[in-house]
Amino acid sequence: MRNSDFFLRAALTGLFLAALAAGAEASTSFEDQALRLRESVLLRVEPRISRPSVKTSPRAGNSRSHSWKNNIVTTVFWVGEQPTQNNPVPNCKSSWDVEWARNFGGYDNPEPRTRRGYLPAAFIPRQNPFYVALPYNDVTKGRTKPEAPRVIPWFREAFVKAGQSVCKGRWVVVRGRTREAYAQWEDCGPFRTDHWQYVFGNQRPLPNLNQAAGLDVSPAVRDYIGMRGGKDVASWRFVEFREVPRGPWAKYGDNNTFVQQRRRGDVRFAETGRSATPATSRN
Repeated sequence: MRNSDFFLRAALTGLFLAALAAGAEASTSFEDQALRLRESVLLRVEPRISRPSVKTSPRAGNSRSHSWKNNIVTTVFWVGEQPTQNNPVPNCKSSWDVEWARNFGGYDNPEPRTRRGYLPAAFIPRQNPFYVALPYNDVTKGRTKPEAPRVIPWFREAFVKAGQSVCKGRWVVVRGRTREAYAQWEDCGPFRTDHWQYVFGNQRPLPNLNQAAGLDVSPAVRDYIGMRGGKDVASWRFVEFREVPRGPWAKYGDNNTFVQQRRRGDVRFAETGRSATPATSRN
């Protein structure tokens, strides 16, 4: 990173932290209101459980060595999922995308007979089919949460502007019974959106309607790691993109870091080819 970029990013982060302290006004756009409504539904179903205050909880965010969260109850969710008794929030939109199903390209049907490999048979997804949800959202009511700069390990390097998530799209590795899959963080849950002490710290998931489930995975992740049914036990941790090997998670999606890099490479190659082509003389 160039020095100018570094200082610009640091300055922006400083301005953001000052805005947090001053209590900047929340955005009133339609998108913000829709995401706010979705989060309010999640908050209503979160069990009211006393837990240690921020001061006494294990400190997170001060190390880039991401530790494993072992033996976590893991459930399956999917883009376009309708609400049920144990999942009261529909997944046509995510915590960060009010048009999630539309941007994904359709309904990510989890039924094995409707899938082709790790994809829905009906269409090619426009986003990475390897995705997960974790029970924390760094944005609420159009504003970045005040604890986010302190507890999210990559906050300072990823911060762009207030109210824009630095968690969306982050890579994780999920270890199942047979092998490991890599996926991107694209939604918040199960059930909670506030449990940073588990997501970034050392706490265990809190009780909920799904036996203290602490990780939701997509049908593609389910199939790759060999989950038994819609609920199983798995382990997971955050990974830096440089740690992610190539695999089926590297093939599809406008939000996929691998795809974005390939596209940038194609553009550079095309531009290099054009500049290297000698000009044609005209008679």
